Amino acid sequence: MARKLFWISLALTPITLIAHFALGIGGTPIFALSAASLMPLAFLIGEATEQVSEHTGPGIGGFLNASFGNAPELIIALFAIGSGLPNVVRGSITGSVVSTALLVLGAAWAVGRDGEIERRSLVLQIGMVLAAVLLFLVPSIPGRHGNPDRHSLYLLTLPVAAVLLVLYLALTFRNLRRHHAAHTTPPAEASWSLRRGLVALAAATVATALMSELLVHSLASFGHALGLSEFFVAVVIVAIVGNAAEHGGAIVTARRGNANLAAEIAVSSAAQVAVFVAPVIALISFLVGRGLPLSFRPIELAAMGGAAIVVAITVADGRSRRWEGYVLMAFYAAAVISFGFAGDR
Repeated sequence: MARKLFWISLALTPITLIAHFALGIGGTPIFALSAASLMPLAFLIGEATEQVSEHTGPGIGGFLNASFGNAPELIIALFAIGSGLPNVVRGSITGSVVSTALLVLGAAWAVGRDGEIERRSLVLQIGMVLAAVLLFLVPSIPGRHGNPDRHSLYLLTLPVAAVLLVLYLALTFRNLRRHHAAHTTPPAEASWSLRRGLVALAAATVATALMSELLVHSLASFGHALGLSEFFVAVVIVAIVGNAAEHGGAIVTARRGNANLAAEIAVSSAAQVAVFVAPVIALISFLVGRGLPLSFRPIELAAMGGAAIVVAITVADGRSRRWEGYVLMAFYAAAVISFGFAGDR
């Protein structure tokens, strides 16, 4: 019965599209519809990822989930840059790293069972997040004085973005080769074919991008009605919406006892946003608007660096524990409170 309701709920996506584009409905109703639509899509991405991982192993499965799940994040950022909202983009990058590292991983471990995780892969990816935070200091330190979006800071951002991309591609290629060599378990008989899993991932990602874009366009009035700062809306609400796929994927796999895949999904996503999505957005931002400097605020750098350190400590022993999941979520709640007090620049 639950699975039938899940498949029926996927109809919310075309209903939302018809309501917006054919009937001209916007504002709060579209916010509610698109938010509701994202939940079954997120679980579909989680289901497809777990099926793909039967063929590829948890490491590559987690990478694929992060890649498909972060596509909406990239699309949302480009729309925001085109609309002249650089602070929203930087805030959503920060919120994505912090929420996937703390909230997604914490929720997955809290609802799952204690189990073994692959420490080496996770520590490597968390190390990439810390390296990104250190490199972000190059444009961020001078960005504290004067206009944080000035062209000179964008010029400082370009070599930083290039280094991050080279780092990401090199370490990811090495990590995926090791995962592929280590995976020898054949897929279960009842699992989907690899092609079916990849097609489902791609289709769910496209639908997620459409719903996320509608949701973001209705967030401005939503945030204004509640008296929330632009920064808080970006770093908390936009980030959580943009990472709905990781939330669903990690929680679904954790509830089914696959703590390692859940950890790979969450940590891979955090690393991918910091070391791949952020520099790609910066490098191509001039195509849709002004070039985006990666000049983050101190609270953003502290949140990303602190989240990486906390996760590194929890994965260092190579095991996941439910109580550690609650601790990670508590750290995320503390970050959200600090974001609320930070306000805009």
